[in-house]
Amino acid sequence: MFEAIGFLAIKLGVIPSDFTYAGLKDKKAITYQAMVVRKVTPERLKNIEKEIEKKRMNVFNIRSVGKPLRLGQLKGNHFDIVVRNLQNQINDSANLRERIFEAIENVKNKGFVNYYGPQRFGKGRKVYTDQIGLALLKNEMVKAIKLFLTPEDLDDPVNRAKKYFLQTEDAKGTLSLMPEFKVRERSLLEALHRFGMTEEGCIQAWFSFPHSMRLFYIHAYSSKIWNEAVSYRLETYGSRVVKGDLVCLDEDVDEYFPSTKVHLVTEEEESANTYTIHQVVLPVLGYNIQYPKNQVGQWYQETLSRDGLQTCRFKVPTLKLNVPGCYRQILKHAHNLSYQLMGDHDVKMEGSHIDESTLSLLVSFNLDASCYATVCLREVMKYDI
Repeated sequence: MFEAIGFLAIKLGVIPSDFTYAGLKDKKAITYQAMVVRKVTPERLKNIEKEIEKKRMNVFNIRSVGKPLRLGQLKGNHFDIVVRNLQNQINDSANLRERIFEAIENVKNKGFVNYYGPQRFGKGRKVYTDQIGLALLKNEMVKAIKLFLTPEDLDDPVNRAKKYFLQTEDAKGTLSLMPEFKVRERSLLEALHRFGMTEEGCIQAWFSFPHSMRLFYIHAYSSKIWNEAVSYRLETYGSRVVKGDLVCLDEDVDEYFPSTKVHLVTEEEESANTYTIHQVVLPVLGYNIQYPKNQVGQWYQETLSRDGLQTCRFKVPTLKLNVPGCYRQILKHAHNLSYQLMGDHDVKMEGSHIDESTLSLLVSFNLDASCYATVCLREVMKYDI
């Protein structure tokens, strides 16, 4: 998505931060989303449609609007996913169709744990985005730059350029090695070449990223802690709602509801089973949140101490970042979930004569904003995807 924005920015003669959007999209998918770009007329966008198509992108529904978009300004996402080559797990003798039906109905009825998905952290990488976020929160600007430019164990132009940079800190030389399409890396290196690898130079380099991108790294750290917190909460108390839990009193809930809607469960309410697990929320780190008043709250404090953030105010003034935090439901449901089993060549199933090794599953559902299809699918498949 950022490469797409970088390409469009070059073609339109604007900068990437002139683009606004409501959410980040997956790299490995065909995705659609609304975007707003400042200082560009619909005609100018229409004029570059052919060049855009060469990059396997389409821009449509082009029109003038009155204001930009902001992150989180969306109701949710619709997903159509095909899972191919379905097989039972080893030592599972159940009929495959029955097992699929059972797994999907289970998620339909009970929901799934609302983890942030692996794509939030850069799956399978040496350096995860949350590590960069932690360095930024601790004002370790040089370290954060070095983490960002740490190479993977791959021998390709991008990683060769990164390797060269870590060995030499020669931003200009690295620029000549870094491929054109690596828009973020190149803008960072240009700033480092201009300002140097000092603390101040690295601060300036981070400003070559749009505000939402700088925020993304901080959010990645908060997301990782939230994932660990929800696992700890469910291990410690299971699906009971206990004293000191936080619950949301609003039915129609998104991530940005105010603290006034959050309520601390009392001992009487625990005894009376006043609330259900579906109402329980956990805080996503920030300066304007309250923590649960039970073992989970204690866990948060210990974890922040472990990471050297016991006095952190979740503000990084040098990068103009203020992170108020929010609350997130620990369980979520997929909406309008439907599915269909298909044989090879997309033949719809008639009876059970199709060889099971050629089965595919087409599954469609809607998720609320900031929920991950990968997480919902993992719960259906009981498999790490």
